[in-house]
Amino acid sequence: MSQQTPAPELLELRDSIDNIDAALIHLLAERFKCTKRVGALKAEKGLPAADPGREQRQIARLRGLASESKLDPEFAEKFLTFIIKEVIRHHEEMQRR
Repeated sequence: MSQQTPAPELLELRDSIDNIDAALIHLLAERFKCTKRVGALKAEKGLPAADPGREQRQIARLRGLASESKLDPEFAEKFLTFIIKEVIRHHEEMQRR
């Protein structure tokens, strides 16, 4: 069984996807650098790790952006909720130290 070489258009699309994935990782790294600083400030000031009001506002805002961008708002909410949970976990860890 021989494997066919993917069409040039497919290769081009995959290259673009790879570039986008790399950009997403770099953006997430930058985001977590900022949230790490937020966690340090919260720990220093004795503030709670979570801020449910802000989290809900962010989710609502990003659901709207997702809709405008033709991205499933449910997916955007799940993605952001996953990130928020990870940030809160980091903040709680900082407060325990």
